[in-house]
Amino acid sequence: MRILALDHGTKRIGVAVSDETKIIAQPLEYIPAEPFAGFLERLKQLLAEKEVDCILIGMPRNMDGSYGPAAQKVETFVAVLKSAVTVPIKLWDERLTSTMANRVMIQGNVRRDKRKEKVDAMAAAILLQSYLDMGQ
Repeated sequence: MRILALDHGTKRIGVAVSDETKIIAQPLEYIPAEPFAGFLERLKQLLAEKEVDCILIGMPRNMDGSYGPAAQKVETFVAVLKSAVTVPIKLWDERLTSTMANRVMIQGNVRRDKRKEKVDAMAAAILLQSYLDMGQ
């Protein structure tokens, strides 16, 4: 079984998945956030294909640890998702994952136009790897 990570955004939702031993995270894709029914259909396909036993969702926090408007959007997203899937959902601090994802791709000489389409999945992979590294 694997863990599937989601980096929630208003336009795109980044997706990453762990290996079966839950040691290594890899970016998978991004799914358009709208229409929500389309997102949900693709998510359910991935849950079945990848044999997922847990969904990890990034919880945005301010640098001081407080929660802002983005966190409220994620909480609403999670509430809707819980009614649509049976897989357990966990939240994980996602501070700076998008910044780190952009840095990694810049260092890898990924062109700016390609970074935009890959940053969400990379941010989800960084989120998931931090979770896996904590031995959760």
